[in-house]
Amino acid sequence: MIERSIFTEDHDAFRDSFRRFVDKEIVPFHAQWEEQGYVDREVWTKAGENGFLCTSMPEEYGGAGADKVYSVVMMEELARVNASGIGFGLHSEIVAPYILHYGSEEQKRHYLPKLASGEIIGAIAMSEPAAGSDLQGVKTSAARKGDHYVLNGSKTFITNGWHADLVIVVAKTNPSAGAKGTSLLLVERGMKGFEKGKRLKKVGMKAQDTSELFFDNVEVPAANLLGGENQGFIYLMQELPWERLQIAIAGVENAQAAIDWTVDYVKERKVFGTTVASFQNTRFKLAEMQTEVQIARVFVDKCISMQLDDKLDATTASMAKYWCSDLQCKVVDECVQLHGGYGYMWEYPVARAFADARVQRIYGGTNEIMKELITRSMGLGAR
Repeated sequence: MIERSIFTEDHDAFRDSFRRFVDKEIVPFHAQWEEQGYVDREVWTKAGENGFLCTSMPEEYGGAGADKVYSVVMMEELARVNASGIGFGLHSEIVAPYILHYGSEEQKRHYLPKLASGEIIGAIAMSEPAAGSDLQGVKTSAARKGDHYVLNGSKTFITNGWHADLVIVVAKTNPSAGAKGTSLLLVERGMKGFEKGKRLKKVGMKAQDTSELFFDNVEVPAANLLGGENQGFIYLMQELPWERLQIAIAGVENAQAAIDWTVDYVKERKVFGTTVASFQNTRFKLAEMQTEVQIARVFVDKCISMQLDDKLDATTASMAKYWCSDLQCKVVDECVQLHGGYGYMWEYPVARAFADARVQRIYGGTNEIMKELITRSMGLGAR
């Protein structure tokens, strides 16, 4: 395997520490969390106590001031054990950065330390019943009334939505201006008119608390506007490359985990008097998958290096997101096949990974939208 130059000895030591945390505080409970439809809130506070939330946030705001490679380590370790219910990545590397990059000093000092400690859990509300990948189609509105905004609308498929204490809500403050009329508002649990719907029952990622959110004349203080009014769409476009790369990172590591599980299985499983690994088809399939995952990992590591240098562009991130999530689904499906009937049993990790992987091609912008973005950079936009 090609040596991964993005990691230092410090990153490796951190990986060992986080792996121990995952093996002790997450793996033994994940099946139970899948049954109940959400992870226990205590895992968030334990993660905060151990410095595993908002590690890339500056120390002055409660973070560790670490580079994003530490966050990559955690994404990979969670994907390695298919801990799909844990929403740390969205909380620490999507919600917190929005506040860090666009928030006022007062907002940063108020929210970031609480996010870092796990005292509050963060979510971002983009998708709506009639607006998924098309963020320009958002209907949720926020009308300015004196010293507050009146927020109305609904959101769906919101990760961490049921647990969330703080939600970044994408809303139209100037509906007639299209995308240029979009703003971001910080909405807190307990605001009158802000209600959470039922936890949504999904095909996979069953431990992740995904829910609907409803806003009925919610009075959001003007001080809770994140950044400038009508600048929200610009902010979203600036942050989406890193979000999409995170999907690719998890996809590659989960695909590798599926290969590892399958190698172990085919060495032990016997059919027709010999191991499944003894068949040429098994070995060749695994060789093909391992090669493709290695290729994907090299590309993703390059993207991570670009992100660290603030050079990751939307096109490259779209390529990573689409290619790696497609590959993840392909690899996990092949691994299920090599497991035979046992691959379809929920007690086997490959079966759960199969169900969990499918949404990777949908959220963060569907892979079809990723291809549209790529073609535009080639001068092939729809006319």
